[in-house]
This record gives sequence, structure tokens and C-alpha cells, in this order.
Amino acid sequence: MKRKNIIKLCLSAGLVVGIATACSDEFLTREPQGQYSPSSLQTAKGVEGILLGAYAMIDGQGLDGQDAWNNDIQSWVFGGIASDDAYKGTDAGDQPEQSFIEKWDFQPTNNHIKNKWRGLFKGVARTNDVINTLKNVKDISDDRRKQIIAEARFLRGLFHFEAKKMWKSIPYIDENIYNLNDLESTKVPNDKDAWPFIEADFKAAMDALPATQAQVGRPTKWAAMAFLAKAYMYQGWNISTGAANTAKLQAAKALLDQIVASGKFKLMDNFRDNHDANTRNNAESIFEIQYASSSASGDAANAGVGLAHPYTSPWGCCGFYQPSQNLVNAYKTDANGLPLLDSFNDSDVKNDQGVDLDAAYTPYEGMLDPRLDHTVGRRGILFIDYKIHSRDFIRDQTYAGPYSPKKHIPSKAFTGVNGWANLTSNNYRIMRYSMILLWLAECEVELGNLERARDLVNQIRARAANPAGFVQKATQGATRDAYTLVFDAKGNPVPAANYNVKPYASAWSNQATARKAVRFETRLEFAMEGHRFFDLVRWGIAAETLNAYNAVESTKRVYKKGGVFVKGKHEFFPIPQEAIDRSEKDGKPTLTQDPSYK
Repeated sequence: MKRKNIIKLCLSAGLVVGIATACSDEFLTREPQGQYSPSSLQTAKGVEGILLGAYAMIDGQGLDGQDAWNNDIQSWVFGGIASDDAYKGTDAGDQPEQSFIEKWDFQPTNNHIKNKWRGLFKGVARTNDVINTLKNVKDISDDRRKQIIAEARFLRGLFHFEAKKMWKSIPYIDENIYNLNDLESTKVPNDKDAWPFIEADFKAAMDALPATQAQVGRPTKWAAMAFLAKAYMYQGWNISTGAANTAKLQAAKALLDQIVASGKFKLMDNFRDNHDANTRNNAESIFEIQYASSSASGDAANAGVGLAHPYTSPWGCCGFYQPSQNLVNAYKTDANGLPLLDSFNDSDVKNDQGVDLDAAYTPYEGMLDPRLDHTVGRRGILFIDYKIHSRDFIRDQTYAGPYSPKKHIPSKAFTGVNGWANLTSNNYRIMRYSMILLWLAECEVELGNLERARDLVNQIRARAANPAGFVQKATQGATRDAYTLVFDAKGNPVPAANYNVKPYASAWSNQATARKAVRFETRLEFAMEGHRFFDLVRWGIAAETLNAYNAVESTKRVYKKGGVFVKGKHEFFPIPQEAIDRSEKDGKPTLTQDPSYK
């Protein structure tokens, strides 16, 4: 499902066309050089190639003038640095477009916002091209025809879903609107609610896709069901008031219950198994964005997070996407192993701000959730299996603090395969079973089933409490990259910190407290995965949460002073001005800007 496969397929198709026409009387009628005509792709192989091209747009690459992180579906730019999980990172002058996003200064001319739109709607175009081309393909079985349509509709739903998260009002474009030969065909207004169409795509895919796929990376019935449930979850609250939409939550719950009851998926024993290339497509995975890297090519590698690596070797670039102090503080626990839901940010987990690189340093000795050290790189703690984290990981600690992102970085064995260590084959687990459990817990809270919600959250916490998954203590060796793992007298690994996480032992009887606990658990489980901003928005609590965050964080990061999240505006991004300009038809644009940005 990578572009290199598409290239091979297209080359093969070109050779077939060339051989077929070489001795024809019609040899003077030639197709344009350097491209393939629609008719030459109206074969089983041709349409499969177009479908692969639609899959290829998931990784955000492939458009002229566009870098992968502008459209990377992991959304670390929009879902991460626009939230309370992370700062832009690096230094003040690098990628200023992201600095504006971090301070909620969303502008229609921001290139990152523009390229996100470009990439998603290019993906939509490719899915529609698949379906329209398939209408003229004869050499294909009925079963495969149905599967191709289902896969294309799944992808079309996914691309539109990602757009709907970003923008308040989007155009929905299906195969009946899209015409490859008419540039005007997709100039349609964004005046309709896209959710019913997105739901319809996922529902059609769910009804037609098989329960399993021979090739990893292709969606199953369960993946489509999970994304349909996700679409309902994103409509589960009134964004303005925070009031629950119980009808949508009940619809989501029905699907989530089916996924749980199927027994097809389970939590991995080790939390880290959801974040390493060595454990891709595991029993917890429902749908992953597939990446590949080899010594021959990095074209299909996980380039979208290329900038978001520590500044030290073996990466050397670029220091973006640094975790916030607020996020680190969220992992503190009390004597009962429970999170500090209301007071977590009253004091900071000890950090090495202002401490010299060569000075002795002892990490925070208070109680912590062990997921912290799988999520955040911090001084004195082994960074995966590379070396002990220190200030050389950070490009400018005075600007963006002492922490490094960690989840998307695979173990050392998968680094440097293609030369640049930042390009890896580590997949993005966009849909996994832990999400199903916590979404179901959200539904149960709003529907009054608090004890079921507690049980679901406790399943997540029980996995986090597994000592086999704790980061191990290490001591510095003779060289910067050398370290020694520490074991106790019985030969057991010594944890890197004072980890203490336990299930909620007491019954949940207060809905507001239960709601807060589920949402807090969601942050702890999925921090730095690009979901946080959109979670705050869908719950209707973005303004209050992010303004409170910035009030404290701006005392630590001076450049954040003056940032204000405006309720009713900044929940969504402005439609790119370029998209509006290019939508002009009959002398006026068909796209209408969000009134908040006019």
C-alpha cells in the first residue's frame, strides 16, 4: 500500500498499453506522454493501483510543495501543539506557522492549515476516482468489486472525518459529484452537515468488508464499525454547552459493545507494545497506518513525525513537539495509585530546567503513573533503548522546556535503516482496542451506568500497573551512549521511578466525578498521539481547559503569554483562503468561510 507499489503497477500497465498499440493502425493516435489516460486504467490492475493511490494519501505525502507534517494523519501539529499536551518545541524561529497554531492564532493563510485541507481532499478525490473507474472495469469479480468499493468508501469516510474534525463546515464530495475530467465538478458549497454522509460511508464499509483481511493495512468490518462509532462519539456532546447527546452516544455504545463482545481484540500486556515497530499490527490493533523503510527507500516511511525527534544523535533533528509541564504533572498519583484529578497541576514534577548538563541530577521521587516514561523523555530516565535522557536531547531548553516526545519513536533496531534516523517503519495506531474501552466508558457515564464505566477504566489501569511494562532504571556508562540496566538482589528489574498506579477501588456514585475520571484516563492513555485537542473540543470544554492551562504554562514559557482561546471560535480552524479562492464558480466562491473568521 505504498507509492513504490503504485509506481511498479503503473509501469507494468504502461508496458501493456505500449505493446498493445505498437502494431496497430491507430499508432498515430497517442495518449499524452508522462501520464496514464483513464481508459488505460480501466482494468482490474489499474483500479487496484488507483486504490493504492488513495491509501497513499493517508500518510500526508505525495503533493507538490507539501511536507508530510502538514497533513500527517497523526495530527501532532493540530491535535498536539494546539492542546495542553505539548509545545511546538525546537526554537523560536523554526516553523513559525506552528507557533501561531500553538497560541490559537488561526489564520486562513497559514500554510499548515492550507496543506491539511489539500491533502485530505486529494485523498477524497482519489477514493472517488476508484469508484468511478470501477464502473468501467470488466475483468474483475463481483466480490472484489464490492470489496474495492467498501475500501474506497472507508477511506472516503476517513478523509472527510479528519476534515470535519478540523473545520466546522466542509463540503462532502462523493463519486456522483466528482468528475475527473471536469475541474469545476468539485466546486460545491459547504452548506450541508457532512456527518450523515460520513456515517453512511462507514456504515456501507462495515456492511461489506470482511471480518479479517489477508493484507495488513486494509480495513476490516471491525475497523469500519469502530470509525462509525467514533463519528457518533464526535457528535456525542454539544460543543457549545457540553451537554450530552444521548441518542448519538447510545448509537456509539451499540457498536462499541459489539466490538468488545466479538472477542477479536484485547489489550496488550505491555503498554509500550502499542508504540514500537517490532509490535505492529498486534492483538490490540484495529486499524493502523502502515509505514515501511528499507535501505533502498524511505518513501513509505513515517515521515510525518520526522521533525518531532530529539536533537541529539542518532537523530540530530529537529526538536519539535515537546511535552508540556502540564502533561507531565498529570501523571502524578496519590498513595492509592490514583490520579490527582483536580490538583495535579498545583506543583511541578521535578525537572532539570536551569541545571547544567554535567551536574548530578536525581529524577522526581514522588509517585507516578508508569505511562509517563513511555510517553515523555525526561532527564535521568532511559530513552527507550538508546541512552539516558539529558539536556543534549533538547534544542533550546530555555524556550520549550526539558522534555522530549517518545511514543512515535521505535527501538534502536528500527532506526537508521534508510540513512536518516527519523524515517522509520513505525506504524501509527489510529484505532486500537483501548480506545474502544474508554469511549464505551464515556457512553456509560452519560447513560448512568457508572460501575460499568469504572470497570472499563480499571481494565486500562490494570494494564498500566503491570510491572513487566515499567521502564527500567539505568545508570550512565563511560560514554554518552553507554548505560547499564539496574537489577535488584533477586535479579528483578528495578523501575526507573516510583511508579504507583492502581484501579479505582471504590464504587463510582457521582456522575461528574466519573466523567472527569474517564476523561483524565483518556489523556493519560493517549497523550502525545494527536487526539487531545479534538477530545477537548468534542467534550465542549476546550476553552476553559486551555485558557486555564495557558495561564499557568505562560509563567514557565514566556512566549505563551497573551494566548487566548476564544470559545465559539477556536474549536475549529478557518477554511484556507486558497481553498475559498479556488472554489470560485460563475464569478463567486462556492465555499463559505466560518463566520468566526470573517
